[in-house]
Amino acid sequence: MLVAAAVVPCPPMIVPELARGAVAELDLLRAACDQALAALVDSAPDRLVVLGAGGADASLEAGGIGTFAPYGLDLEVTLGAGAPQPLSPALTVGAWLLGRSPWAADRIAAGTAPSPVSAAQIAADADPARCATRGADLVAGPDRVALLVVGDGSACRTEKAPGYLDPRAEAYDRALGAALADADPDVLAALDPALARELWVAGRPALQVLAGAAGPGREGRLLYAEAPYGVGYFVALWS
Repeated sequence: MLVAAAVVPCPPMIVPELARGAVAELDLLRAACDQALAALVDSAPDRLVVLGAGGADASLEAGGIGTFAPYGLDLEVTLGAGAPQPLSPALTVGAWLLGRSPWAADRIAAGTAPSPVSAAQIAADADPARCATRGADLVAGPDRVALLVVGDGSACRTEKAPGYLDPRAEAYDRALGAALADADPDVLAALDPALARELWVAGRPALQVLAGAAGPGREGRLLYAEAPYGVGYFVALWS
């Protein structure tokens, strides 16, 4: 069963060594992510699953290894037992954030087997029904499961954004932020994949997996909602 979920974004610039002189610009985002990860630990889960989009559906029960080399930084991060499976960019950022949290010190470093931390990858083109089924499967059974959901909102918020400016993007992200604040899985489940592609919403499939895992009756808190680089970044907690 799902006991808690946190939503975080996945900009590589969240890593201070990549941000360099602009590191302070994302200080509030890092602090919000740290707060979200601490709340997941406080929920006392039996296992934590890091969830993000990638090229295809995959279950990385033993974790994996991610790298920031494509962004010019010689830095590897491990998730769970550090199995030699590659992590997608979203899961790599999730692993880096997790490494900053108390969970890393208390559970990952203990080297317990089977690892209490695993990863789940959902294909970037997965339809809403497949996402919902994947979410339900992730939390089936008696284990207390915490989800770390990694994904961005629209990347079309400004002319300098990766997807350039789309006038629909701000309203889209506003509605998305409201759904995260209200812990409303119905809104997430109803996200249109075609519109999400047009607005470069890379986190759409992971958010719809969350909707399938959570169900109704949750409480939500929105800790961060900004678009510092023309990309919608959200940090939210569902309990």
